[in-house]
Amino acid sequence: MTQTERIEASTTKTLRDGRTVTIRPIAESDRAALQAFGTNLPANDSLYLEDDFQNPEITTRLANAASAEHWRQFVAQAEDGTIVGYTSVRQLPGWSTHVADIYLVVADDWRHAGLGSVLAETIFAAARELQAAKVIVQMLDDQVDGQDIFHHLGFQVEGTLRKHACDRNGKIHDLLILSYHMDQSTA
Repeated sequence: MTQTERIEASTTKTLRDGRTVTIRPIAESDRAALQAFGTNLPANDSLYLEDDFQNPEITTRLANAASAEHWRQFVAQAEDGTIVGYTSVRQLPGWSTHVADIYLVVADDWRHAGLGSVLAETIFAAARELQAAKVIVQMLDDQVDGQDIFHHLGFQVEGTLRKHACDRNGKIHDLLILSYHMDQSTA
């Protein structure tokens, strides 16, 4: 795979409820705002997140990877400057370099306004930028709203790993792997 140009431009989007957000690439200066975003997520969300956004080491790692070659990260920023959404896509290593893995989180009070879909579209463009032939997203069986967003975009359940994920309370869940083959895309 050859390296491609990065999406660097910020874009402002108006959501279904009339609020506006700026979608932009993450910056190293976003560490504190990203941690505040994590701290404000509902306690139940933190059970299911692969990355602990309340952990300063994790948010520092994410912000420090702002210009990683095979990783694209974007934040949704409200008019007051707070981060209200995060999404990333990572090109997998080795024999799976044609596959990219998506991650997406939206603040509780910004859900059901279309922000998840806006971030999903943004990260799709970044997956194309990474020249991914296939995009996957992994989520727990309980994450029905997230599944709905990705099903609406054309993702299909490719597999279920039974009793594969353990939430932060120690409860075991099935892990769903949803996939989208970019050649089915019209864009």
